Amino acid sequence: MPSSTEPALDPAPTDGWRGQSGASLPEVFRSVPVPHGASFWKKIAAFAGPGFLVSVGYMDPGNWATDLAGGAKYGYTLLSVILISNLMAILLQHLCVKLGVVTGRDLAQACRDHYSQPVAVALWVLCEGAIAACDLAEVVGSAIGLQLLFHIPLVWGCVITVLDVLIVLFLQNKGFRYVEALVIAVILTIGGCFLAELIFAKPDLHSLALGFIPSAEIFHRDNKEMLFVAIGILGATVMPHNLYLHSSIVQTRNFERTPAGKAEAIKFASIDSTFALMFALFINGGILILAAAAFHFTGHQDVAEIQDAFKLLSPTLGIGIASTLFALALLASGQNSTLTGTLAGQIVMEGFLRIRLAPWLRRLITRLIAVVPAVCVIGYFGEGKTTDLLIWSQVILSMQLGFAVVPLLLFTNDRTKMGLFANPLWIKVLAGLTATIIIVLNLKLLFDFFAPEWLQKALGI
Repeated sequence: MPSSTEPALDPAPTDGWRGQSGASLPEVFRSVPVPHGASFWKKIAAFAGPGFLVSVGYMDPGNWATDLAGGAKYGYTLLSVILISNLMAILLQHLCVKLGVVTGRDLAQACRDHYSQPVAVALWVLCEGAIAACDLAEVVGSAIGLQLLFHIPLVWGCVITVLDVLIVLFLQNKGFRYVEALVIAVILTIGGCFLAELIFAKPDLHSLALGFIPSAEIFHRDNKEMLFVAIGILGATVMPHNLYLHSSIVQTRNFERTPAGKAEAIKFASIDSTFALMFALFINGGILILAAAAFHFTGHQDVAEIQDAFKLLSPTLGIGIASTLFALALLASGQNSTLTGTLAGQIVMEGFLRIRLAPWLRRLITRLIAVVPAVCVIGYFGEGKTTDLLIWSQVILSMQLGFAVVPLLLFTNDRTKMGLFANPLWIKVLAGLTATIIIVLNLKLLFDFFAPEWLQKALGI
């Protein structure tokens, strides 16, 4: 069995790759054993974990801002966007699993090996921007949680979040299973908080169910703000750096590198990620449902700031602990997301540039990139702009999705790179439709916000 300090490489590249595959996250590469000949449930237990790390990015504080705004302003209408985004995420994360398991490469390594250096560098810059935008949401979300619970000023809360470098370092030294265990424990905490909130809110189940049916109202030219929030939800749900992350951490499992072993690894890793992402669907849907029930249908449609939601939640629901649970879940969400942000940053830098930094230094750089603009915006515009900052960070993420999704589709569709594991026709169609929806929605958003009004009227869009 290969050790985690000296990981074995796959013996030879396939015909579709220019170089030999190498270890992704070498300190934990193939460090988690997979029992041979074990029962279904023991295999599930061995592969469980990476999906939950990925799901953290689907319920981070950026989701809170977009889901809160969507529920308060538009009721249950945008639940369909959350559902569709989650289904897209399940498909894309399955493709990440296939890429990592079959080729022994994460998405960053695959891009570096396939594209020319200028293209690879451009993709790296875009991905780093996505990670910075995600980290910005985590910083602001954690700072808001600290303020609501402990009355710490937002600027100082942003600064305090830099200290989570120590948490990440400690967990990485203990082993990858410890990272996964902590993440799952915090996810369960967030889920418990929202389960209680939904019981308190008592939403109308019939109206809620209708919200999962897509509405053409979202795309009407008079509803630009609704489309903006909808694309923010898409950006908050399907995150580009999660595609790089999942294709790497699935390789922490020491499965057999035979066709049968890879097929089994894809099966169980996909079950893991699908289950975890359905839990993320519950959290995201819960935020929007709570906002709709507590604010939209009680005459508080203008609630957009997380701080305002905190103040109004207990009086509106008539439950004193409701606001505290809301703030506790927000803080847990922000802190949980920092773990996966660290790993994603390391994977992207090492995969694209083959530059390996000490984890504490990489985390510090990533965190400062987020903390500095957050402190500047809060200091200049005031604390009332934090939710706008969160929503814009998610729209930036959405704008960069195509640059991660398209390479992932091209690689997993290519039989010379994937062999027998290349995507079948039905997955090609679904994945192509997913990529098209993402790109078209982003182009429409850009057109609506930046095209002259006369041009929009002339085109009738």
